[in-house]
Amino acid sequence: MLAFAPAALLFLVFCVSVLLERRKFSNAVVLGLAVLCALGALLYRLVSSESPSVPYVVGALVALGAVALLVLVCFLFLNGVRMLRKEGRSPSNLLSLLAALAILGVVALLATAAAVRTPVLIGLATAAGGLALYFAFLFLCFVCYAFLYGRLRVRRKADFVVVLGSGLIGGSTVPPLLASRLKRGQAVHARLAKRGGSPVLITSGGQGPDEKLPESHAMADHLVAQGFPAELVEREDRSTNTEENLRFSKAIMEKAKPDYRCVVVTNNYHAFRAALTARRVGIRGQVVGAPTAAYFWPNAMLREFTAILVDYRQSNAAMCVIIVLGGVAAWYAS
Repeated sequence: MLAFAPAALLFLVFCVSVLLERRKFSNAVVLGLAVLCALGALLYRLVSSESPSVPYVVGALVALGAVALLVLVCFLFLNGVRMLRKEGRSPSNLLSLLAALAILGVVALLATAAAVRTPVLIGLATAAGGLALYFAFLFLCFVCYAFLYGRLRVRRKADFVVVLGSGLIGGSTVPPLLASRLKRGQAVHARLAKRGGSPVLITSGGQGPDEKLPESHAMADHLVAQGFPAELVEREDRSTNTEENLRFSKAIMEKAKPDYRCVVVTNNYHAFRAALTARRVGIRGQVVGAPTAAYFWPNAMLREFTAILVDYRQSNAAMCVIIVLGGVAAWYAS
């Protein structure tokens, strides 16, 4: 049982950290490390058991991993093609395809290095494989914790519900993606109202260069048309991105009630990163997500993950340098 002690300790740290502050990316990493240590302990127990079935079990796990990788590449490729057909050929819609090509490129480099075994290829393969494992680990941590975060209940009362905006169709019409946020915002507002009080719903979004009116105004009109009380809607119409959505909404809330509590509403794929941003700007509240079309979710999660990597660019750059130096060491050692 001693082999499982690191995993148990890391899981305990994770639980305490979530209780203290659930809006931290380090929670995702600690949870991932706990699972990794648990899997390592299981593998150690399996190998040390000296059972005659060990080679077959290990072989089955390797084959399962190879099949899972093939399925993942096919899924990403097909999703990328579907994104291009449904959403257009913008750079952000290419992420699924690029991820599939990157996986194939790393696998091809590793296979070539194993077959040819020249020092340069060994160094390149070591660096590429290390970077791939590092980013794959972080992405799995992100996806799993984002899924978990989206299911943690918001139990406290709140004074405000903030719905984050997105683009408008034709410069004036609320699209389905934004409509789902507003619907979730109404549901959250109704649940909070049952606990007492009359929370104010803040629609947050400024006017883009191709829009006829601010997003917040179109969102408020949509809510009122659905029967939501107009006197309970506040418009934040200056923001151009998520951080500004939260900063400007925070100013409105602090002015109305300095000791406010709030619930922020966005789409489920965006909820965790919005929560990280909310913590950074000092928002007192949690983030909940609205449903998103299944085909849109994989590419959107890759986009969110890329944005988080940029937010933590210094630590990620340091890790990448260490991994590349490991590749250089493998080159010289060959």
